[in-house]
Amino acid sequence: MSIITYSLLGFLAFVLLFGTFFIVKQQSAAIVERFGKFVGVRHSGLQLKIPIIDRVAGRLSLRIQQLDVVVETKTKDDVFVKIKVSVQYKVIKDKVYDAFYKLDFPQDQITSYVFDVVRAEVPKMILDDVFEKKDDVAIAVKTELNDAMINYGFDIIKTLVTDIDPDAQVKDSMNRINASEREKVAAQFEGDAQRILIVERAKAEAESKRLQGQGIADQRREIARGLEDSVKVLNGVNINSQEASALIVVTQHYDTLQSVGSASNSNLILMPNSPQAGSEMLNNMVASFTASNQIGEAMKRQREEEGRSKKDK
Repeated sequence: MSIITYSLLGFLAFVLLFGTFFIVKQQSAAIVERFGKFVGVRHSGLQLKIPIIDRVAGRLSLRIQQLDVVVETKTKDDVFVKIKVSVQYKVIKDKVYDAFYKLDFPQDQITSYVFDVVRAEVPKMILDDVFEKKDDVAIAVKTELNDAMINYGFDIIKTLVTDIDPDAQVKDSMNRINASEREKVAAQFEGDAQRILIVERAKAEAESKRLQGQGIADQRREIARGLEDSVKVLNGVNINSQEASALIVVTQHYDTLQSVGSASNSNLILMPNSPQAGSEMLNNMVASFTASNQIGEAMKRQREEEGRSKKDK
């Protein structure tokens, strides 16, 4: 044989060897056809086929895949919203034949079902319910997809509503409503705080006045006791009560003048401030007390006479 013949035989052997063995990667499946007819499914590892006669018609991934579908629809309260649904699915290992031959574009089929379910469920809800019940929408999509895609060899692992995007004007309105509600709550808290502050301040002021009044009462009580002791001491040296009272008033008068004079930058003026002021003040007080006692005695006698007259009648 010639060199050309050996070369052709070697090339033919290489082609046959290369066409006999093929490799299928992990988590994938290969579809083998013979003259266009399905022969079988080959899984991961080194696989064999008849060269030239058999061929690998296609390969499918058995991994979990994700398809994101954005659906624009309208809510019950006439708000247009875009909803993003993420569908996680995979080819069922035992149904690779159905997944390969029954659907040309499974992603388009899944997208159609997602559109159908979302546009059937969301118009039943108001916008707030769409946010609160997005899991219900996801469950409805998963249930519908499972029932439909299981016959095509696909298993729906999970469906998630990953985004809800209303119109920009609607979002601005919702933000303004939220801001107004928060301002209202803040105003209520601020009003409560002011009310509590006013009440506590009034309580503190009342307590301060009570203590101040108690202090003044105690002060006057001690002053009265001091005057009583002073009168007793003066009576002990043969000074009668009227003279003792006059002496005490004069002494307090000059003490007051001394206190006023010792204060710097004082605008206080004591009227009258003559030496006779103390005795005149005492005489006026005694006269007032005497007149008041006489009026009281007269009124008492008058009431007694009126009482006796009523009894006689």
